[in-house]
Amino acid sequence: MSKLSALACTVAVGASLMAAAPAPVAPVVKPVNQTITAVDDAAPVREEILLRGTTVGSYFWDDSSGRNGDTGLPAIGLPMQKGMFASPSWPLGTEGYVIYKGKKAPFFIGDRGPGVPSERGVMLDLDGQTFAELVGERWNADSLTVTGDEGHIEVDYVVTKWGDGPGTPGSPLPFSSGAWRG
Repeated sequence: MSKLSALACTVAVGASLMAAAPAPVAPVVKPVNQTITAVDDAAPVREEILLRGTTVGSYFWDDSSGRNGDTGLPAIGLPMQKGMFASPSWPLGTEGYVIYKGKKAPFFIGDRGPGVPSERGVMLDLDGQTFAELVGERWNADSLTVTGDEGHIEVDYVVTKWGDGPGTPGSPLPFSSGAWRG
């Protein structure tokens, strides 16, 4: 058999096989009766509360600029950002929220502090942007300060997840306790 006739035979067999193959079937889409609940009507999400309490909070912003007391990049290795708080003892990566005068703000622990003020009961350093929103003031990114006179506020805190970084779960402990090494 010549190469040309072998090729013609192969083409003919292939064409007949393709003709015999079933046509692709389009998927059947059936309408589904679906109820969509508005967010306002949704059942509240149940969360696990691991720790709840009240403490005094201050604010900070460590972006490694060296401005206004900035001590460098946060201990967790991420850039400074809204929602990043500092704790003198809780494990890095711990998550939760604070409540101040009915305003709720989520957080994660990404840095260490406050240092010496923790000896006097200041157990959370809120990021400056969140602090400004909670007290109804403005955040000044140039000076790394919050407008107004408030530098410390009493907040309720709720821990919903312990982080897996260094630190000690449980009630906040002063920086001098060394619990941050945990």
